[in-house]
Amino acid sequence: MPHLSRRFVLLSGAASSALTVAGCGGGSAPTTFDLSPAGAAKRYVGGPTIVVPEPTTIFALDSERIVIRTSAGDLAYLSRAQWSDRLPRLFQARLIQTFENQGRPAVGRPVDRLSSSYQLLIDIRSFEAREANRDGYIEVAAKIVTTASGNVRKAQLFSASTPVAALDGSGVTAALDASLGKVLLDITAWTAAPG
Repeated sequence: MPHLSRRFVLLSGAASSALTVAGCGGGSAPTTFDLSPAGAAKRYVGGPTIVVPEPTTIFALDSERIVIRTSAGDLAYLSRAQWSDRLPRLFQARLIQTFENQGRPAVGRPVDRLSSSYQLLIDIRSFEAREANRDGYIEVAAKIVTTASGNVRKAQLFSASTPVAALDGSGVTAALDASLGKVLLDITAWTAAPG
C-alpha cells in the first residue's frame, strides 16, 4: 500500500524503534479522540448488582494508541491519533455509563465497593480499523460470573462493524465509536435477559 509509513506505525518487525520515532518525531502532537456511551435505547428497572472489572486484552490494544489492521494482516498504530485513555479503561467507563443511561445504577467498578451478585468480565479481542474491509471492527467476549461461587452463569461473543469513511483519525474513530455503541447495547440487553 503506498505511503503506509506516513499514516501508520507498524507493530511488527522493528516495533520498538518505530514507536520511539513516532512518539518523539518532529511531527505535530497527536489528536485525542474519545468514545461515547450508548444512549438509553431501552429503560430497565431494577436488576442485579453487577461489578465490571477493567477488561482484559492483548498488549497491542492495552494503550491509548489506535490500532489498524493493514491489508497485509499486520497490526499498526494510526499516526498522530490516540484515545483519551487506555482502551480497556475507556471501554469499562463507557460500558458502566451505558448501564446508567438505561436507569441501572447498581453497576460499578470494583473500587466502588458494591455488594454485588455478579461480575461482568470482558475480554477485548479486536478493536481496530480493518484496511481491507474499510470498517471499524470490534469483538469482545463477555462472561457473567457469580461473585460468591465464581461460576460462569453465561457467556457470549459480541461483535460489530461500521464502514470507515477515511483511514484517518476522524474516520477511524467515528466508525469504532459507532461499532462500540452497538456492542454496548447488545451487552447491556444480554445482561438483563434471563440466563
